[in-house]
Amino acid sequence: MNPIIAILKEHKVSDAKINELFQTLTDNPLMAMGTLGQLGIPAEKLQQLLGLVMQNPALIKEAVLELGLDFSKVEAAKAQLQK
Repeated sequence: MNPIIAILKEHKVSDAKINELFQTLTDNPLMAMGTLGQLGIPAEKLQQLLGLVMQNPALIKEAVLELGLDFSKVEAAKAQLQK
């Protein structure tokens, strides 16, 4: 299992919320950060999660693919942020 998803499940985030989070991430990455903050994950775990993503951004792609979402939307959102 993807470590991002594993941390979310460890904190009893439902599958529906996980899907919603990654769907938001594919549509609007900045909005996803706000959604992530509302999941009630302790600050130290949230920091660990963000550290994982910063060290290995490919984990986002793995999680999106594991959830069956469209990774091309993540790439499009990333391109939009770089403008």
